[in-house]
Amino acid sequence: MKRKNIFKTLGMLMFTGVSSMTFSSTTDSKLSTVWDKTFSKSDEVIYEKVTYYNRYGIKIVADLYIPKDTDKSKKYPAIVVGPPYGGVKEQGAGIYAQTMAERGFVAIAFDPSYNGESGGEPRHVSSPDIFVEDFSAAVDFLGLKSYVDREKIGVIGICGSGGFALTATQGDHRIKAVATASMYDISRQKRMGMYDSMTDKERNEHLDQLAKQRWEDAENGTPKLTPQFPDKVLDKVPDGLDPITSEFFEYYTTKRGYHPNSIGAFTISSEIDFINFPLMNYLDTISPRPILLIAGDQAHSLYFSEDAYKMAAEPKELYIVKGARHIDLYDRTDLIPFDKLEEFFKENLK
Repeated sequence: MKRKNIFKTLGMLMFTGVSSMTFSSTTDSKLSTVWDKTFSKSDEVIYEKVTYYNRYGIKIVADLYIPKDTDKSKKYPAIVVGPPYGGVKEQGAGIYAQTMAERGFVAIAFDPSYNGESGGEPRHVSSPDIFVEDFSAAVDFLGLKSYVDREKIGVIGICGSGGFALTATQGDHRIKAVATASMYDISRQKRMGMYDSMTDKERNEHLDQLAKQRWEDAENGTPKLTPQFPDKVLDKVPDGLDPITSEFFEYYTTKRGYHPNSIGAFTISSEIDFINFPLMNYLDTISPRPILLIAGDQAHSLYFSEDAYKMAAEPKELYIVKGARHIDLYDRTDLIPFDKLEEFFKENLK
């Protein structure tokens, strides 16, 4: 067989294998359909829990929100929403998806691989590559809907998902517009520390600790998790926490944002991948597709959005929300600029 034909055959086999795994989608009857979100259900949308597979064969569980007056004989713009790092679809991502559906978009909020209701073993792995892929898998799912216009799909990433959304958009040209809220560059934070404060010596010592953890995980047959949030709602934030941790506790452990599927922990050894594989290296290549970076002027994470704005090419916008902290753009509908998001996507998904 000629070399050209070998490559052609291999390509067909690879594509056939992926397509049978990645693009099938269902409504899973085994999953609970009880409304268990941290926000109220809207009467203006149709809600459905769905499942599909990413290209790694991991089952993704997501919440699909469709405008109530949708005519399925027509085609609509669609938006993928990724949750904050450590969050799940029942929290902030669902607020964004439901609200955008109220404004005329088909929207989906998903649980990242290995987390929430989505599949993947071992549980609570964190992966820059796979978390980026989860956005593209959601694009696959939406694009197969007869009432979704494949040429009008955008993405929103909150917190860590902001970095994953931007990275997905770099390589996936099916994504026509990207917005972030309180964006975190998790790979930068893991490699450099907050505010790039980690020294080379500290990083090497941390990698030595992670190497020991890998041996421990291998010997035990299961990976150890980072410290996790309490498994019950707290009346107040514990004393003695640093300001950033205290802010996350305010959202994830009180009735404001607590959800049992959001434990706030990942496998410790997952950090190695983020230290080793940077996100957002090619932001300028997203152009001419537009970028909207939303951040609060009181957010400890503001510098991530400011630096991403500098790295990106036009068209781009850094939209600052006065009085907003990092977590406020998870759920504070009085601060989240939904009018701005609606304007951005209607202008760029047409």
